Amino acid sequence: MSAKLADRRARGADATLARDFRRALGRFASGVTVITTADGDDVHGMTANGVLSVSLEPPLVLVSLGNRCRMTDMLATTGRYGISVLGEEHERLSWHFAGSTEARLTPEFSWRGSPAQPFIPDALAHIGGEVVDAHPAGDHTLFIARVSHLEYRDGQPLVFYSGRYRNLRVGLRDDLFFY
Repeated sequence: MSAKLADRRARGADATLARDFRRALGRFASGVTVITTADGDDVHGMTANGVLSVSLEPPLVLVSLGNRCRMTDMLATTGRYGISVLGEEHERLSWHFAGSTEARLTPEFSWRGSPAQPFIPDALAHIGGEVVDAHPAGDHTLFIARVSHLEYRDGQPLVFYSGRYRNLRVGLRDDLFFY
């Protein structure tokens, strides 16, 4: 077999593995968030589901961001971020911050904490933090922040499962996901 053919087959196998990896991990239901940061008056937000708690003492939270996204570059400058946990009523905003921007949609932000950080108004939770560590991990960087602001409310979460948004109805019936 020629080196070129072997190289093409290896790239094809890598692409198949990447696609299958994405599909397999898509079976893990996750909440939907918008990550925000501000550099002066320049507010930037992006939809993300790579968010998790790291520690209770001290309170630490982690976001996983692609190395090519603007937010990764901005966090190197701002050193802090806000996480807005979205409710089911925020699906349009989630799409907007995922890159499907709508000309008619002009997002508003609530400024909370000290120093004030931008958050999505009426989100189920606002978690703000100062970046204390960053770890390169493949094509992503893991940004760990010490929590400096926290508030939350009850509501129905927006859920992402198998490549689609879903609604979660806890306790209403055995079939939790509605299509």
